Amino acid sequence: MPFSLHQGDALAVLSGLPDGCVDSVITDPPYNSGGRTAKERTSRSAKQKYTSADVKNDLADFTGENMDQRSYGFWLTQIMTEAHRLTKTGGTALLFTDWRQLPTTTDAIQAAGWLWRGVLAWHKPQARPQKGRFTQNCEFIVWASKGPIDGSRNPVYLPGMYSASQPSGSQRQHITQKPVEVMRELVKISPEGGTVLDFCAGSGSTGVAALLEGRDFIGVEKTEHYASIAADRLTETIRATLTQDDVVLAV
Repeated sequence: MPFSLHQGDALAVLSGLPDGCVDSVITDPPYNSGGRTAKERTSRSAKQKYTSADVKNDLADFTGENMDQRSYGFWLTQIMTEAHRLTKTGGTALLFTDWRQLPTTTDAIQAAGWLWRGVLAWHKPQARPQKGRFTQNCEFIVWASKGPIDGSRNPVYLPGMYSASQPSGSQRQHITQKPVEVMRELVKISPEGGTVLDFCAGSGSTGVAALLEGRDFIGVEKTEHYASIAADRLTETIRATLTQDDVVLAV
């Protein structure tokens, strides 16, 4: 099963998956961040928060971006608890976040039963300088494990910082799309031939990276528009290496 993709609510979909079916959870959940005030963070759409006039303007919005701090922490704890059940002992979790939600994310992942291992940095070279301020050119990846990690099972040495720009122009298909070159490095935390889960799959970048690096993929995406894009990207990727008979698609 190179990949399966489900369109629907993540909690509902994950509840139907069997225990211990994935090796790594690698996901980019809605940050519920952006804006200077609580009102700005909870009343504006994802497009209003995370795009500007000089970028592609026909990107579709997505839901789940207007929770307050406590709601976000509760939701993330719930879903990471379910993800913990699905992950094999010794498996890993990687969650993207920004500086505002970093404390909430580290709290939630521990409350869900994971062992917090550290924070990785994603450096964005094209971030705009800010006069009189530090440039906000980093996002973060909180990583954790389900119990101890057996290094002999996946003997890799991975960096703690990644530098790549967000896709632009026609290559940008999602408001918060992550670079495939970064995701290809991150999925290596899963053993070769293992399974990566992304329950906020977006346009499918995690899945594309997993397939390119010889991992299987389970994706969940709530927004129908982005689930369709992800399905196309995953199918195109798998066709490059496998026959169509190997593709399992559950959209």
